Amino acid sequence: MIAGVPTELYPGERRVALVPDVARTLKDKGVQVVLQAGAGALAGYPDAAFVEAGAEIAVDRAQVFARSDVILQVRTHGADAAGAADLPLLRADQAVIGFADALDARPGLQALANAGVCLFAMELMPRITRAQSMDALSSMATIAGYKAVLMAASELPRIFPLLMTAAGTLAPAKVLVIGAGVAGLQAIASSRRLGARVSAYDVRPAVKEQVKSLGANFVELDLDTGDAEDAGGYARVQDEAFYTRQREELGKVVADSDVVITTAAIPGQKSPLLITATAVRAMRAGSIIIDLAAERGGNCELTRAEEVVHEGGATILGPTNLPATVPGHASQMYAHNISTFLLHLRDKESGALQINMADEITSGTLVTRGGGIVHPRLLATKG
Repeated sequence: MIAGVPTELYPGERRVALVPDVARTLKDKGVQVVLQAGAGALAGYPDAAFVEAGAEIAVDRAQVFARSDVILQVRTHGADAAGAADLPLLRADQAVIGFADALDARPGLQALANAGVCLFAMELMPRITRAQSMDALSSMATIAGYKAVLMAASELPRIFPLLMTAAGTLAPAKVLVIGAGVAGLQAIASSRRLGARVSAYDVRPAVKEQVKSLGANFVELDLDTGDAEDAGGYARVQDEAFYTRQREELGKVVADSDVVITTAAIPGQKSPLLITATAVRAMRAGSIIIDLAAERGGNCELTRAEEVVHEGGATILGPTNLPATVPGHASQMYAHNISTFLLHLRDKESGALQINMADEITSGTLVTRGGGIVHPRLLATKG
């Protein structure tokens, strides 16, 4: 089997799908890697390091596609509109693995289906024990939660920790993290390490102990949250009456915070609106909101994706691709996820790609095959 790694085309994307150490591991297991020249440069991995690891370097992008049985990407066409340029390079029955924005990018998915490729979407990886080492969403959320805290600390006109100085005592910053998934928990831990006083809110009561184990205070609102979590561990969509009450209650906590980091997202859905413009205007001068749900509309009413918004005395940032700002370690984590998945798909006897639809991991991530979209969740919402 030959795995190809082309340069990422998405604007600002600095990650690469494989790193040299993982390329070496794949070669040891019988998978040859062909890398487009310079594909790892922005992540800090030069071509020479890949060559030393046993990978081959192809100057021509078309050569990477022509030689490869499987294309490994951070963003496939669907998650990357610029990926349309690669469609003529793909061939029937070739496999493509990467983030595909599968629940939203129907035209891109259809274009890949028309090309006859087998597309596997990393963001659809089932949340089961066997797939934990392949869970790229959690890996990237870890990076995003960490970097969000650094962004907030950089923008906040005060420091995070309590300090006793000759000029007097400096009170610690108050940080509120909304959403205690992987990104939220990492934001809590990172804020605590910087010395902030941290509180966290999540609609799922089951995460209370995780929040408290990190030394943060768990915010409890007067809401009925009995059905707030789905079978996959994600927050379940609620009705508008619930969200209205939630926004009212959260507004009081937000107003008393120096930094608010929001991470609440529901796969395939618009981000729930949790912070109103009124709540923002009630915040202290110099307060910061980092909205990690900006790509899907944001948890804050005033968020604008990839923009900095000033309202009253508060500043709202809406980053959409924080992992790409820490490309070295983000690529390392992603490479381990995608290579583990590739080896899971590879038949140990023949070395070829094996699509076993009885396997939950395979069927849960396969989006296109044989010229059509085949994922059950997408078929259920067709049209």
